[in-house]
Amino acid sequence: MHRVKRFLPLIALGCVITLIFAMGWNRYLSLDTLREHGQTFRAFTAENYLFSLLILMLLFAVLTASVVPGVFFVTITAGYLFGPWVGGVATSIAATAGALVVYAVTRSALGEALRRRAERDKGLMQKVCGAIDKDTFWYVLASRLAVVVPFHMINIAAGMMAVRLLPYTVATVIGLLPAHIIYCWIGARLNTLLVADPDPDIQALFNQFWAPMAGVFVLAVVLPFAMKAVQAALRRRGPA
Repeated sequence: MHRVKRFLPLIALGCVITLIFAMGWNRYLSLDTLREHGQTFRAFTAENYLFSLLILMLLFAVLTASVVPGVFFVTITAGYLFGPWVGGVATSIAATAGALVVYAVTRSALGEALRRRAERDKGLMQKVCGAIDKDTFWYVLASRLAVVVPFHMINIAAGMMAVRLLPYTVATVIGLLPAHIIYCWIGARLNTLLVADPDPDIQALFNQFWAPMAGVFVLAVVLPFAMKAVQAALRRRGPA
C-alpha cells in the first residue's frame, strides 16, 4: 500500500498530461491564439483583473508541472494582459509552484531509483545533483538565471537529492524573474503592435525584439559566471 501511495502524485501528473494532449489544449499555446483572441482576453481581464491573474497563474503552474511545450507563450500572454512587472512576478511565482510539483513527484515516486541510476551513470545528472546538494541556493539561482539550463532537470535533481525547500524555492523565484520580466515586456509591446496590425507576420514581430532577446542571452551566458565569482568571493571571505 505504501508503494502505491508513493506513485499517486506521478499517476495524477500523468493523467493531467494525458488530458491536455487528448483534448488538444496544447494547440492553443501559440501566438496565433493571442492574435485571434487577444482583445477578448484583455476585455475579460479589465473586468475581472484579480480573477484573471489567478487563472493565469494556475494555468501556468499546471502547464509547468505537466512539462507541456509552449509555456513560453503563456509568459508572453501574461505580459500582454498584465504588463512586464505584474506578469513577470506572477509567472515566476507560478513557474516555481510548477517546479515544486515536479520536485515532489520526483521525491515521492522516483527519487531513490533515479538517484541510484545517476550514481551509476556518472553523467550530467550526477554532476547536477552533486552541485545542488553542495550549495542549493547559489547553484539553483545560477541555473535559473542561465535560461539555457533545462528547467526540469534542476527540478528532478532537487527532488532526487531532497534538498531543503526554502533555499530552492527562493532561488527559483529570484532566478526566474529577470527572464520572465523580459518575456512579459515583449508581450506588453505586442499589444501595441497587434492593435496597429491585427494580422502581422509573427516572425517579423519577433525580429523587432532583438534588444530584449540579447538581454536573455546575457542572462544565459554572463550572469551565471558573475554569480560564481560572487559565490567564490563570499567563500573566501567566510573563513576570515
